[in-house]
Amino acid sequence: MTKNKPMRVVFGETLCDLADTVPELVVLDADVSSSTQTKLFGQQHPDRFYNFGIAEQNMVAAAAGMATCGLVPVVSTFAFLLALRTGDQVRSLIAYNDLNVKLAAGYAGLSDHADGASHQSVCDLALARALPNMTVLVPSDIETTRGAVHAMLAQKGPVYLRLSRAPVGSLHGGDASFEIGRARILRRGPDVTLAVCGTLLAQTLEAADVLAAEGVHAEVLEFPTLKPFDAETLLGSARRTGAVVTVEEHGVGGGWGGVVAETLGEAQPVPLARVGLRDTFCESGAYEALLEKYGLSVAGIVAAANLRSAAV
Repeated sequence: MTKNKPMRVVFGETLCDLADTVPELVVLDADVSSSTQTKLFGQQHPDRFYNFGIAEQNMVAAAAGMATCGLVPVVSTFAFLLALRTGDQVRSLIAYNDLNVKLAAGYAGLSDHADGASHQSVCDLALARALPNMTVLVPSDIETTRGAVHAMLAQKGPVYLRLSRAPVGSLHGGDASFEIGRARILRRGPDVTLAVCGTLLAQTLEAADVLAAEGVHAEVLEFPTLKPFDAETLLGSARRTGAVVTVEEHGVGGGWGGVVAETLGEAQPVPLARVGLRDTFCESGAYEALLEKYGLSVAGIVAAANLRSAAV
């Protein structure tokens, strides 16, 4: 049985694994490489690793320049900094010019639980997906993190990779395949669709078990790619079940819940519930306790699913 491992460690290890395969790969960090685990790459390839100090905007601008010279820069820092502090550089230099820069956004969601609202990232997906040319990847476990790093480096153009600080398990039986723009149907069920994006996959699968014991059989869809988005799989499931619940470690406004609401509203109106943060900053505390407090839990998913399935 695979033990849990911090997603950031999986990320750092996978960069090291791909160093020889992608000789153009360089890694940039903003003085937090011990946190993001890019230090693993820096230790093995010091000539391809650049520490910019607490100068995130300069780091992103330098990455844009490197990309114009044929390098493949992976820019790594905390998600709230990449989404907001470097927003102008990401938009004007990278996305606008469709440059081959990879943005590795660590400590996303509530996973930087100890530092509270100043470091938690609850709106980064809304910002990243709004940028033209930007691909947005949101892995959920060990396998999808490995697969996402491979896919990110193979993809041409800007990529935003959302990473958690928290340990994650192995939920895909060792299958690290990752197809950008393709959802996974993990369970079939006729009563309600549970559509999850990111690290709350484990809670969603457990919620499906609880619902099954109550006689509600859920279809579980995982969307490891937020953009481009697999609308076909979502709409097909919505037609089969007649109700959808979205699950994300992010604000529902503009995030995954927003994507699904927009899609269903245009093409397949069905009852919808969104499990996520609702127009709030959070606070410091134990990670699991924060998830529970803000409804990002098995109980929260079950309650939303029962509400939506009853509306069908």
